[in-house]
Amino acid sequence: MPESRPAPSADIFPKRLKAARELRGLSQDQVAERSRLQSSAISHFETGNRKPSFDNLKRLADALRVSTDYLLGRTDEPEGQAVPDDPLYRDLQRLNPSNREFAREMIARLAASKQRGGG
Repeated sequence: MPESRPAPSADIFPKRLKAARELRGLSQDQVAERSRLQSSAISHFETGNRKPSFDNLKRLADALRVSTDYLLGRTDEPEGQAVPDDPLYRDLQRLNPSNREFAREMIARLAASKQRGGG
């Protein structure tokens, strides 16, 4: 039987949103621009005054390049599926932000190539 994880607290989303924004080195205005939301909405989400709709949650996750599960407190890994035991994950953690972004782009290209029947 899989080990059960305690349910995330209701107030974790505002903390995770701010943490993800700071992890990416973005201002609230930059997150708003990337997610096509109002700056005031980002502020309200971070203070816990408002909760995002499902669509806005996806926009925020995409803008911050984190999983929705991370924002909701269902995982502690911002990137989502990578696990600490995976050598690829360990190597990514040692890269500077610029090289990490380059590696993400290369992985996305390889995955897209595989879907088109390549490699």
